[in-house]
Amino acid sequence: MTLSLVLAETPGLIESAKETGRVFGFNGWLFISQCVSFTIVCLLLRKFAYGPVMKVLEERRNTIEQSLKDAARIKEQLAEGERQKAETLAAAEATANKIIAEARATAQVQADKVTAQAAAEADSLRKNAQESARQEHDRMLAELKREVTRLVIDTTSKVTGKVLTSDDHRRLSEEAAREVAA
Repeated sequence: MTLSLVLAETPGLIESAKETGRVFGFNGWLFISQCVSFTIVCLLLRKFAYGPVMKVLEERRNTIEQSLKDAARIKEQLAEGERQKAETLAAAEATANKIIAEARATAQVQADKVTAQAAAEADSLRKNAQESARQEHDRMLAELKREVTRLVIDTTSKVTGKVLTSDDHRRLSEEAAREVAA
């Protein structure tokens, strides 16, 4: 139903509205001008205030969304970096352990080599000392034989009171040598 039909059906309503308007000081032209002014202010606010504010709010919303996406991406990159760091550390530790094991093996080989060389040198020194001792023993034995032979010859010459010939010297030397050797 339209407003005119409602008003036509209730004649007392129009009179009642007019009376209420007069009591409260209603002015139709003033009401219309205020409605037009209000509409103009609403349109101006919408164009110059509400639009830019909504644009700023939309930009902020987009910035916040982008920041959240960036934060998620950074979090993923950080997790990936941590994973790579852990892998790198594990690889470095494995490499270090391998190098340490190789160094220990090399050190053991070198120690064995030095030990073998020292043992060989000690054996060589022992053999040289034995040879030196044997030569010194032989020299001293030969000197002892000569001294004993000389003493035997001197003693024999004094006991027998005769001068010994070269054959006697030789024979006495051989006998003395046999007795010293035994």
